[in-house]
Amino acid sequence: MNVYDWLANLPFSDPESSCRVVEVSFNNGSRKDYFRNNSINYFDKGDMVAVEGVSGFDVGMVNLTGEVVRVQLKKKGINESDSDMRKILRKATDRDIDTMALNKAREPEAVIRSRAIAKQLNLNMKVSEVEFQADGRKATFYYIADDRVDFRELIKIYAKEFRVKVEMRQIGARQEAGKIGGIGSCGRELCCSTWLTDFKSVNTTAARYQNLSINQSKLSGQCGRLKCCLNYELDTYLDALQHFPENADSIQVAKGTATLIKKDIFRNLMWYVLPDSSKQYPLTIDRVKKIKFENSKNIIPQDLEAVEVTSNKPKEVEPEFVDVVGQISLRSLEKAEKRKKANTPPPPSSQKKDFKGPKRNDRNDRNDRNDRNNRNDHRPSQPKK
Repeated sequence: MNVYDWLANLPFSDPESSCRVVEVSFNNGSRKDYFRNNSINYFDKGDMVAVEGVSGFDVGMVNLTGEVVRVQLKKKGINESDSDMRKILRKATDRDIDTMALNKAREPEAVIRSRAIAKQLNLNMKVSEVEFQADGRKATFYYIADDRVDFRELIKIYAKEFRVKVEMRQIGARQEAGKIGGIGSCGRELCCSTWLTDFKSVNTTAARYQNLSINQSKLSGQCGRLKCCLNYELDTYLDALQHFPENADSIQVAKGTATLIKKDIFRNLMWYVLPDSSKQYPLTIDRVKKIKFENSKNIIPQDLEAVEVTSNKPKEVEPEFVDVVGQISLRSLEKAEKRKKANTPPPPSSQKKDFKGPKRNDRNDRNDRNDRNNRNDHRPSQPKK
């Protein structure tokens, strides 16, 4: 859960009485924990600190300090003066950050390898994430399983394969979606990855109370479960539905049994449909109560007396048909046609050919060569110099 520290820039009259507990986030904010600051240093939001870990140290980012942390501790039921609370060791050095980066680079390969090992042991589980401690001495494997899994043998193989202390944590599909993150159908970041901390059960009854169509693809979130936001406005709908009559799913009229299809809490209307008809009839709450009272006395009214529903949207006026034949100018089309003809080159048949004279056959060529040779033979030779 991301909390805005609205007391961060306010000075305190007695800094010694301020809360000495600091909220530190790990793994890009997917996991948060509280640590005691026993040093004389004061940390600000965004500082990298080294904290006590399992047989070593871990590196995280300061997320909250001051009085807001005291409010969060009270909300989560954590005692501020608990002696077992782990401590902040120091401000993270460059060496600590480099060691953390090297161990974080092992996580993608560890996820693939751990899934392969679980598959070889025929365990019905899915390893969703592996988180290494900053010093590389411990690894937490987050997995999803529908049933209870006996992973005693699996832990031994993981410890031998990765040479770390292994911790297994089971999470749900919603928690996995919160760790991965994403964008919901509303266009905003997922609630489970930003501010939602506790996951309440959601069922299709919440959708029915809100007159939503039971479409599994539209009601399901990224985790594959029903969206948590179905519970956000459920209390408002339940309060509004208290004014509607109960046991009014069907009423008797002269035309047959009218069946309730939906309730409109904004207009206080109940929509019914008659048999052998698809037309919907909106009735007021008082009219439905009156018909139910008459039916209880075996009196069947003649008509439903549906009300007329008016919409605040302005009606679209359809344009009238006008005969515009002969009024449309095609000058733009004519100009485009003339421009196209001007840019088109003439066909090859219309081009002028060079005149080469009549064709000569091979006999005429031989006669010309012989005549030239005879003239050269009768020409007198020139004296040599």
